[in-house]
Amino acid sequence: MATTMAPVEAREVLRCEHCSLVQFRTINSLCRRCRKALDAAEPQPVVVAGPVLVPENLEVPERGIQVARAVKDLRRRNGLSQRELASRMGVPRTYISKIENEKAVPTLGSLNRLACALEVHICVLLRDDRARLDEEAISLMSDPFLSEMLPFVRQMDALQRSIFLNQARELAVGRRRTA
Repeated sequence: MATTMAPVEAREVLRCEHCSLVQFRTINSLCRRCRKALDAAEPQPVVVAGPVLVPENLEVPERGIQVARAVKDLRRRNGLSQRELASRMGVPRTYISKIENEKAVPTLGSLNRLACALEVHICVLLRDDRARLDEEAISLMSDPFLSEMLPFVRQMDALQRSIFLNQARELAVGRRRTA
């Protein structure tokens, strides 16, 4: 005699952001205890209708403003998880993920909240990648050791650069060669 088992329903378990009650998702997505929404309203991404026309004489950079990379870098630099950043902004974690993976383009209001949550000015999020690279190069060249090494490194071939880099790594980790 065969018995039929009812299929086990996969139910989502959530923690209410307001009262911290751990519960299964309800049909109306409201907390059983405090009756507040379990999911914050996710901002809708801006969608451009129709093709975007670019004048022929306008140069479009291949890699210009990279909000996604800036958000991810700043979030990691501040030691925040996507969930923590989303909590600071008052949005779902999935929205942060979509921004970082270039699946959503944040609105100006969202950019402002992102900047506040990351404790930076909004201009930092909108800075062009090329400008960011230029700033890194300037800061590297302000180091006296690196600026003194630059003429020598330019004269090296690939093998010499590799040997030099390996020796610098060994010095950095504190290994000493015995002769």
